[in-house]
Amino acid sequence: MKEISVEKIIEDNGLNIIDIRDNYLYNIGHINNSINIPMNLLLMNPSNYLDKNETYYLYCSYGNNSKIACDKLTRCGYNVVNIVGGFNEYNLCKHVYRNDK
Repeated sequence: MKEISVEKIIEDNGLNIIDIRDNYLYNIGHINNSINIPMNLLLMNPSNYLDKNETYYLYCSYGNNSKIACDKLTRCGYNVVNIVGGFNEYNLCKHVYRNDK
């Protein structure tokens, strides 16, 4: 399974980023430029949301559920990448980046 660090996500705004957490968690906070597709919906009907010719970057709160989702979607032929550490890691890195500038 492919993985990427949060630092790389922060540096590149042109990625297809999907938050697989529940809607209420997404509404509380999310990675910039991400869309919300809860994990259960995404895994039930991936073809409703994903194109096999595109690459998607998935995250959850800590990276565990997105790792599971990436594994299942990869076996179905989708090009997905797990964001290591999920939203928790993003929050930590975002504050570090902001304080460094």
